[in-house]
Amino acid sequence: MQYTTLGKTGLRISRIGFGGIPIQKVNAETTRGLLRHMMKCGMNYIDTARGYTVSESYLGEGLEGIREHFVVATKSMARTKEEMARDIDVSLSNLKTDYIDLYQVHNPSMADLDRVLAPGGALEALLEAKAAGKIHHIGLTAHLEGIFERALDLDWVETIMFPYNLVETQGEKLMHRCTEKNIGFICMKPLAGGALDDAGLALRFIAHNPDVSVVIPGMYDVREIDENLAAVQDETPLSADELNQIDTIRRELGTQFCRRCNYCQPCTAGILISNIFILEGYLQRYGLQDWAQKRYQALDKKAGDCLGCGVCETRCPYQLPIREMLGRCRQEFGA
Repeated sequence: MQYTTLGKTGLRISRIGFGGIPIQKVNAETTRGLLRHMMKCGMNYIDTARGYTVSESYLGEGLEGIREHFVVATKSMARTKEEMARDIDVSLSNLKTDYIDLYQVHNPSMADLDRVLAPGGALEALLEAKAAGKIHHIGLTAHLEGIFERALDLDWVETIMFPYNLVETQGEKLMHRCTEKNIGFICMKPLAGGALDDAGLALRFIAHNPDVSVVIPGMYDVREIDENLAAVQDETPLSADELNQIDTIRRELGTQFCRRCNYCQPCTAGILISNIFILEGYLQRYGLQDWAQKRYQALDKKAGDCLGCGVCETRCPYQLPIREMLGRCRQEFGA
């Protein structure tokens, strides 16, 4: 296992960590088995969040008896002191622990960050919890470059989590500033929210960047752990064929695509927005037109049911023109 120091936190962590979103699909017993397999492999970094429904609870049950072997990070979208203090206590209870290694401000907008920093804001609760030993370090997650850049100048920020993958490299200069300022960089969306099929290539690309402290692909199966670990540990330089493959992926996918985070939900019209875009990918990129059409036609709500209200776009952390994209899908699928 390759280990690194997570910036100024001083935490010694594996270069690949466990993204805790997908375990919502399984159960606590399966999660327990995954954690024990991780421990055998030497993988010691765990990422979860208050917003990932049962993720913290499943991890808490799985960590019983082996907590000391892991660095546990979670996060909250609370913006006020009262809300953040409550969320920290809920996280401690869910994770069945008396301390959390890293607690992060989760995906704030500029206005949200102002609230976090203001008197009575969430930062006050984080600093008090740190002084009390409930949390040991404080970080921030972001989806937009402006937030990333601002976070670099906040002295309490010890880590920054930001998307980085084959097609989303816009943060590379800021990532290097993390290294210069000894701020740990946590790579999220390594597979672009599932839009990248070749996990091995995607993770090798990321692992070759020394500015990445840890990459956290979501996993809910032992096979995924083994395959992802092998990719990150493969130090073989990317071949000319692989670099050409990366260029092809970038041309085909571009940057205006859904990462399946589902922050846009719920849709006013009841459309499962990310599902529509997944099927569009099968229709346009993977040569499965008939398969995609059949599954699209079976949906209760289709792209053509969009009311054009735009509420989804106010929630999208990537500022995607969702209404326009749904309109494109309506034309492509004919409904």
